[in-house]
Amino acid sequence: MSALQLTQTQSDLPYIHGFSATEQARLVRQARFSEAMVYRDVDFSGVQKLLEVGCGVGAQTEILLRRFPDVDITGLDFSQRQLAVARQRLQGSPEHGRATLLHMDAEDLDFPPASFDGAFLCWILEHVHSPERVLAEVRRVLKPGARLYATEAMNATFFLAPYSANLQKYWMAFNDHQLSVGGDPFVGAKLGNILMRLGFRHVETKVKTWHLDSREPHRRQQVLDYWTELLLSAADQLIEAGRVDAELVESMTRELRLLRSDPELVFFYSFMQANAVV
Repeated sequence: MSALQLTQTQSDLPYIHGFSATEQARLVRQARFSEAMVYRDVDFSGVQKLLEVGCGVGAQTEILLRRFPDVDITGLDFSQRQLAVARQRLQGSPEHGRATLLHMDAEDLDFPPASFDGAFLCWILEHVHSPERVLAEVRRVLKPGARLYATEAMNATFFLAPYSANLQKYWMAFNDHQLSVGGDPFVGAKLGNILMRLGFRHVETKVKTWHLDSREPHRRQQVLDYWTELLLSAADQLIEAGRVDAELVESMTRELRLLRSDPELVFFYSFMQANAVV
């Protein structure tokens, strides 16, 4: 793939955060920060060949290798730039020999049926044009009895108090833009329906929530810092698309600074995790 083709392909991806080195580093911090909540109910014991769809910079791959030492992982991503970073990062890990990273379209997997006995997807279906097509392909390449875990966004749940008008306006623009470029920031709530339509069995969904107030001030501060970074990661794209202007970004940032010092700050956000069996 030429540099021009790569640029064109990536520009068509509904990935609202971009592919900069800053964003790549943010993804690693995000994975580590949310690890406890994401993996609390994930169990790949007995799995030998695991498919990770949307491995990106290898942030989740690194965690999977550490948590499940008997698993060989095949990670795939549509971005060559992300894969290059993932390979470089994992090269320094003693577990890198158990990971194979491939450039592939998740909507058209280049594997024969029944190739894997487990699958893991995390923060990826919100960024693809057809989550159902991706999950159909994943089901095709899983063995009977294999288990899938999918962790996804449900952005309608985001709430901070005191109410901050510019922050909410920016957040609505964030979600509207993601929808307009072919993503779905609300796909987490739809996972149960999609998995049932595709014929998965034993479909379960769990709501995972950050609800932080004055009872946990340190953790609340950590979550707010994490989310501030996430919000600002999309600012350049939103400005370029005409969804927001620099003034709104500055006003939102100012509100976030005020919230940071407010002892009555309440932070609330829920995401979804589904698991199912082929």
